[in-house]
Amino acid sequence: MRDAISGLIGRYDQLGRYFDRAAIDRLDGYFAQSRIRLAAVELINREATTIVREASQRLWLEDPELILPGGNAYTTRRLAACLRDLDYFLRYASYALIADDLTILDERVLNGLDDTYKSLGVPTGPTVRGIALLAEVVSEMLADAGVADAAAVVRVPFEHLVRGLASSNIRAR
Repeated sequence: MRDAISGLIGRYDQLGRYFDRAAIDRLDGYFAQSRIRLAAVELINREATTIVREASQRLWLEDPELILPGGNAYTTRRLAACLRDLDYFLRYASYALIADDLTILDERVLNGLDDTYKSLGVPTGPTVRGIALLAEVVSEMLADAGVADAAAVVRVPFEHLVRGLASSNIRAR
């Protein structure tokens, strides 16, 4: 797994160059946001179950058909799988958030997920909405904790997941 710093160093090392102004600005931006990133990851680590539960409850309120007979989250097994997946997305978003590098989301989450969901008949639309709700819940909890200006930083990995899955939106069978 890469992070913003090792990725930047690696690029400049391959070029055999010292850091230029753009590299220094990138590092400055990363460190300027470090308090927000750490606060967000600490919150996610501490409150993951609450975050997933709140996001899923909002999803069920918006789209109650998902948990009714015939819905993709109907039955205990399917509901548990939905909650597991939301937790999985939250965990990987926290990795990308602290590293400030979205490639982990492509490598470990998005690559192949589309095929898996298609083969299982899992609609990506509700999954995409669930991921957006995770970002919403985390942002709200950080605001409640007094972490100012967190939403823009926190939403980045979630929005990357949303874009990656939304581009291959499928419907349930």
